[in-house]
Amino acid sequence: MDLILCHTTADFDALGAAVGLTRLLPGSKIVLTGGSHPPVRDFLALHRDEYPLIERRSVNPEKIRSLTVVDTQQRDRLGKAAQWLDLPHVREIIIYDHHLGQESDISATRSHISSVGATTTLIVEQLQQQQISLTSAEATVMALGIHVDTGSLTFDQSTPRDALALAWLMEQDASLSVISTYRDPGLSLQLQQLLTEALENLEYLCLHGYTVAWVTLKTDAFVPGLSSLASQLVELTEIDAVLLANEYPLDESDSRLTVIGRSQIPKTNLNLLFQPLGGGGHSQAASLNQRKVDSQAILKQLLDGVKAQIPHPPTARDLMSSPVRTILPETTIAEAQRILLRYGHSGLSVVDAQKQLVGIISRRDIDIALHHRFSHAPVKGYMTRNLKTITPDTTLPEIEALMVTYDIGRLPVLENQQLVGIVTRTDVLRELHQEREGKREKRREGESNLSLPQLQNKLAPQLWQLLTKASAEAEKRGWHLYLVGGAVRDLLLAQASGTLMIKDIDLVVDGFHKSADVGAGVELAKALQELYPAARLEIHGAFQTAALLWHKDPELDSLWVDIATARTEFYPYPAANPEVEASSIRQDLYRRDFTINALALRLTTPRAGVGAQDAAPLLDFFGGLLDLKAKQIRVLHANSFIEDPTRIYRGVRFAVRFGFQIEPQTEEFIRYAINSGVYDHTAQENSRTPALQTRLKTELKHILEAPYWKSALQLLDNLGALQCIHPTLKLDAELLRQLRLLERCLRRFDPQPTLIHWEMRLETLIAHLAPECRAKVAKNLQLPEDSIARLKNLAQVQTEVMTLLPTFQRPSQVVQLLRQYDLPMLILIAVQSPREIRHQIWKYFTVWANVQPLLNGNDLKKLGYKPGPQYRQILDDLLAATLNRVIKDRFEAEEFLAQHYPK
Repeated sequence: MDLILCHTTADFDALGAAVGLTRLLPGSKIVLTGGSHPPVRDFLALHRDEYPLIERRSVNPEKIRSLTVVDTQQRDRLGKAAQWLDLPHVREIIIYDHHLGQESDISATRSHISSVGATTTLIVEQLQQQQISLTSAEATVMALGIHVDTGSLTFDQSTPRDALALAWLMEQDASLSVISTYRDPGLSLQLQQLLTEALENLEYLCLHGYTVAWVTLKTDAFVPGLSSLASQLVELTEIDAVLLANEYPLDESDSRLTVIGRSQIPKTNLNLLFQPLGGGGHSQAASLNQRKVDSQAILKQLLDGVKAQIPHPPTARDLMSSPVRTILPETTIAEAQRILLRYGHSGLSVVDAQKQLVGIISRRDIDIALHHRFSHAPVKGYMTRNLKTITPDTTLPEIEALMVTYDIGRLPVLENQQLVGIVTRTDVLRELHQEREGKREKRREGESNLSLPQLQNKLAPQLWQLLTKASAEAEKRGWHLYLVGGAVRDLLLAQASGTLMIKDIDLVVDGFHKSADVGAGVELAKALQELYPAARLEIHGAFQTAALLWHKDPELDSLWVDIATARTEFYPYPAANPEVEASSIRQDLYRRDFTINALALRLTTPRAGVGAQDAAPLLDFFGGLLDLKAKQIRVLHANSFIEDPTRIYRGVRFAVRFGFQIEPQTEEFIRYAINSGVYDHTAQENSRTPALQTRLKTELKHILEAPYWKSALQLLDNLGALQCIHPTLKLDAELLRQLRLLERCLRRFDPQPTLIHWEMRLETLIAHLAPECRAKVAKNLQLPEDSIARLKNLAQVQTEVMTLLPTFQRPSQVVQLLRQYDLPMLILIAVQSPREIRHQIWKYFTVWANVQPLLNGNDLKKLGYKPGPQYRQILDDLLAATLNRVIKDRFEAEEFLAQHYPK
């Protein structure tokens, strides 16, 4: 176990440095050795699950391998964890600090101490050197560390290195809204006195779950820095908006009024409110200055404007995940841990036999129980019973307040005493991120978002009508209906002019005020078939997914519509078929391959009172829209390629098809999965590996029948991914030459075509392997029997052809040998043979195979030859003589017969 130790009462610099080190030291864990600053504590109340934090009490000292200490060099600042520094089996102790001139009492094996404004800066520099990218959550806490320790680069100890580090963290998508929420800019003495006065006289109102405050401060003269005071009021009181008025005299007959506004409420626009009064600014920060006015009237006008702008906040119903994964109180700790691992949850709800909620057990609870070797114990001994619950109508601000106040990571949602959903820190953080960054508003205003009218204009009218009918049927049943995956991606990529007639559509049903169980997709498909009786209904799989198929329909042409209930999945072992269960739309999108395919458009109306313009909002939980704009392929999670290697082939296909780049970290995940040998181990340990068999064949078909197949193969080879077909397969110069020859053969000898060209390309790839491997690979990919037989016999036939052809002197010998084999076999032999052999096969195809005997069976009959088996021999001899130029016309043919076959 590799541990990173933060000093007691950890500040943001210690936490930020520790988080960065977890990327430099993969697998390491962070230990807060004794408390944290109040802002850090509040930050972790919401963000704890983003970072690999563990409790000091859950550490087994015997398993510690290394210790890394950040932001201190003193043992006494590590609390009880300082005892670990003396453990004899600890192999390495490393220090990272920016406090120079201190005498360290820690015997470190390595030290990184430099004169910079924050320890986090040292970590950033190493991350840059190793070209390691960060998540937004990691970049945010590291940026906070530098901001707080350098006073946002205003403290004397700040250096250019700190500024460069901050700039890089911004490139890594550090959240400026979160940083502004938690950093402390500090106030002058005068402003501190005014802050005290403002806190004593602040007035409040609550509306739609948001708190708005206002105060008027009277001073003797102008006070600089009131904007910082307004920001401090927002932070200290946790209000959502404030109007700070300052009145001061200019002379005996004149006075001035300054009003500063700050708002964190989404959709409010202070600039619009302040402009009519001669002020202005930004949507969330504005100010005005006026003389000789009624300050209270101005303040009331602005307050009324803010109140009018406050939107209805999201509720638990909008945020919650449903259905909820539950366990019984008698479930063992070991089984609970297995369920957490399987579904990636950070906690589980515990219900009794009557399905009543009785407790919640978190991952931290389970870790501690396992540490004390109680894996066999039931969860009821470790679960939290004193629960805080919410209703579907609880607002987001109320939910956030509960989580921060009680340090709760998940809140069960009860309706009529029944557990209908759960809201987690992640749900809240996602919503807060969208609100504070204004991304939701920007998406609605951006060209790439699809409103309902835009969607209608981009789709062929008959498809739009189909989706409209489907969404109406879903709404009748109290369900949401989403258009998901590739169709959404293609609509977003579509040019402004023209409409799309998409051939393959995926629809997902999700419950929002009624449960959508596993049969929902089938029920909706049946309802649609009643409206479209020409469609064929297929129901397949234990999960009850359904498909509607049209074939050469007058309106819909050939169309495939898949309809399923929102689901999550789990791979029992790499390359297996996934096991699926009903879940939420968010989990359904998370199980997909790449961010650009994890987009969804809601076709149903979200809830009563929402305008039609919002009926088709884009759901983008994983940054797919940004990746579309950046033209990059980014995977959703690190184990994606381990679980399903066909995603590598899909990623390559999308990259080449759209002209995108594979995102660097995604490429790292691909190379790691391939080089790990996991696919070989899986194939040896499991008889069925569909991802390396049927699903891999499907992906190869998509690639090899596409016009960009050559570029795709080259990219697959560059990634080492051809090893998924066979460990020895490489796209070397010889194989490239053979593929070029194959294309020449197919164009010349099969122009119609009669052969399946993508299969011929795949057979050429397999034929490049050692002879003993070919049939096995062909069987694994479930190629047709004739392909398997051809590849199995290829070496033997090729040896025979290459041995005999050079010895033949007459064309008839060549024809007699080669006509035993079909066109695909001869093409495979030709592309693998030397030029002389290939030339003879080529001449066989172009000239000799088209030569016919100068006489046929009817001619033989007229000449008096009795029909019988002799005809075959006579005609063969006539053909040979014709090929060998022994006979050149009908007269010579008859003379040949008279000489060799007298009557």
